[in-house]
Amino acid sequence: MADEDPSYIDYEAFLDPSFSPTSFANTLVLSTNNPSDTPLDLSTPLSRVLFDVQEIDTHIDTLTTKSALPLLDHTREQSEAGNRLVDGLEAQVATLTDAYKTLEKEVIDRYEAADQVRVAAERLCATLKLGRAVGRCLMLGRQLEAQVTELTGGGITRKGDHRAMVRASNTLLGLRQLLEASKPGEEGEGLERVNVVNSLRSEVISPSELTVLSRAQQTVREFSMSSLLAAGASAPQASGGTATFAQTEDTKSRTTSALLTLYLLSPASRQTIPVNFAPKLLISALQEYLQTALKSSLAAISRSLATLPTLDRTLLEISARCQNIVALEALLESIKAPPHPLFDSAQKGAKGQTTMNFLQPLLQSLDTSSLPSYFWRSLASALSPRVQEIMNRGGVSSRTLRSNKDRVRDALRECVNRGSQLPAMVVGRGKGAMVGHWEREAAVMVGAVFGVLGR
Repeated sequence: MADEDPSYIDYEAFLDPSFSPTSFANTLVLSTNNPSDTPLDLSTPLSRVLFDVQEIDTHIDTLTTKSALPLLDHTREQSEAGNRLVDGLEAQVATLTDAYKTLEKEVIDRYEAADQVRVAAERLCATLKLGRAVGRCLMLGRQLEAQVTELTGGGITRKGDHRAMVRASNTLLGLRQLLEASKPGEEGEGLERVNVVNSLRSEVISPSELTVLSRAQQTVREFSMSSLLAAGASAPQASGGTATFAQTEDTKSRTTSALLTLYLLSPASRQTIPVNFAPKLLISALQEYLQTALKSSLAAISRSLATLPTLDRTLLEISARCQNIVALEALLESIKAPPHPLFDSAQKGAKGQTTMNFLQPLLQSLDTSSLPSYFWRSLASALSPRVQEIMNRGGVSSRTLRSNKDRVRDALRECVNRGSQLPAMVVGRGKGAMVGHWEREAAVMVGAVFGVLGR
């Protein structure tokens, strides 16, 4: 079209992508004016621009007039094609609308109704699960009350069943497992929000646990199997009758129940590895028993060394205490650690609790290889300062002690050897009397007294 109707307008300049109206206007003004003129004449460049616009408008009108029929035909064809496309799309949109309504009716509405049912079912399931946990908690609480009644005897005249301690301990562990549930989905989740469970915890569980622990600790404190004091110093190995044997077996059984109770109720978590489990309550009660025996023995022998006529009786008492420790060591060694309900089942096995007895953790906590050896060495280390005090005071006590060295030395050796034996009713039931294996301990005891006298 431009070749048929030449035009003086530079279309290529206007169509250039880098065309700038500002630069074009500046060039046009400078081409029609002298830069030094003041003011500039803008009428000429403006007339030039208006003429160019009129020329382009005329050119557009000419092209439109010449191409009117082809443009109309093209417009008609585009309109008809658009109408056909719209008709086809409307049919498809109608089909999709019908399909969506069917889908909404058959799926979405049903899904919404089903989702409501699902939410209701989940809440009912959670309520049922919580209700079952509360019911189990209350059942265990009633069971615990009955077991504590069996333990205490339920009255002044009735004798309690010591085996109820272990049963009550397992019940307490079951309750502890329920009440300490923290992971989502675990049985017992949400029990802390139930008032009746909180009342059960404060009014039944806590008092019952204190009662069971108190009875177990009392049983350990009262452990005694030696017959030295009853038989007298002249017959330390006198054999007892049937009643004595029955009493000995009852003491062992009662103490075993107490030790198992302290082991089970010692603080633990499900993440604890069985081989690394340290039963704190058990170890604490046994250490308290040993410390009580040491303190009583130290006080008694300190008094007797100042008043020698009472020494024989005092040494007999100390031997009896050590015999009880020897019997306790044998009993602890015979008790295997039971499966702990709070440990994960995956952690139980050959490397778990079944290979550990109750003596091992106690020896590890005391850093010793033998309880009698620990007793004599601890007593000797605490005895030296007491003997030093007696000698520093002087008087009859120190002179009497110096003049009876040989008798005191022999009495101390006999005390150690006699006290390091198993009690009469235990000899021959798994271990020997162990006579003749305590020369070092006897030497330590003698040295604790006569090492001071020699200075």
